[in-house]
Amino acid sequence: MIFFNNLEFLWLLLLLLPIFYFLKPQKNDLESVFSKEVLKKVKLKSNSLSKRWRNLLLIISMALTIIALARPQIDNGEIEVKSSFINIVTAIDMSKSMFANDVYPSRFDFAKKKFFDSLEYFNQSKIALIGFASQTFLISPLTQDFHSLRFLGKNLNLDYLNLKGTNIMLALESANNLFGDEKKKTLLIFTDGSDQKEFSKEIAYCKENSITVYIYNIGTDKGGIIKDKNGVLKDKRGNIVVVKRTDNIKKLAMSTGGAYMKYSLANDDIKLLADTIQNSYQNKKEENSTIKDRKELFVYPLSFALLFFFIALFSTPKLNTKEDKQ
Repeated sequence: MIFFNNLEFLWLLLLLLPIFYFLKPQKNDLESVFSKEVLKKVKLKSNSLSKRWRNLLLIISMALTIIALARPQIDNGEIEVKSSFINIVTAIDMSKSMFANDVYPSRFDFAKKKFFDSLEYFNQSKIALIGFASQTFLISPLTQDFHSLRFLGKNLNLDYLNLKGTNIMLALESANNLFGDEKKKTLLIFTDGSDQKEFSKEIAYCKENSITVYIYNIGTDKGGIIKDKNGVLKDKRGNIVVVKRTDNIKKLAMSTGGAYMKYSLANDDIKLLADTIQNSYQNKKEENSTIKDRKELFVYPLSFALLFFFIALFSTPKLNTKEDKQ
């Protein structure tokens, strides 16, 4: 059975009726104006299409394009598939301290690199990405399209943000909304810690909503300076601000049954963290889901639309100047 996924586009076919009327060539009695000798010299080559046929091909091309936009499909029924995907929300800290250069090239860029690395190990997962500081930003909902995730991540920057503070509770609430009714919720946070020392509210929220938190803490004990487009960050007294990694947030990860990892230059550290997350889902049973088996047909009308368009385009008549040369 053939049906259209975007049925509303078919209404555009009605617009072709007035277009067809206006493109209809008018009949002119040229013989009453020009002599046969003149008409013979300016006659059009016989191997080109007439104006009437060119207009007709253009109309057909537009009609087929509209049909392609309506996305004709063949419904082959429903099929049952088994899936064991796990859902993971990744949160990247976008606060001012992530500009610090104690980790090359910056804590924020290093966090993005580790996020990209993590995608290599989450093949059977759906990943969502959010940014957070004193506010949260949804970058991508849960998806298996890692190519788009990489694209969005690469274009994520702090150049136009000036957000101070790290509000962990906002990140937890945003992640919980993305999970919906999921029974087991995993949140992976890339951050440099928080000035917050007490996380009892956050821990209680995680336990209430079945959220397990995994922390990858970026930064050094020595700390680093913050450089942005305005130069080096200084305090009110004119002293250069040095920001250090804080480990207080470790309590949040460990109290929710997750894991905590400090930044390192090892290539396999994020793999260890990814393995830890996936091992927590070892007992997850494969879920059966039903999807519709549909075959897209838009390529066929679109192909003919292009064919007719180019035939009309390259069949413009030319003047027969053969007799002028004689």
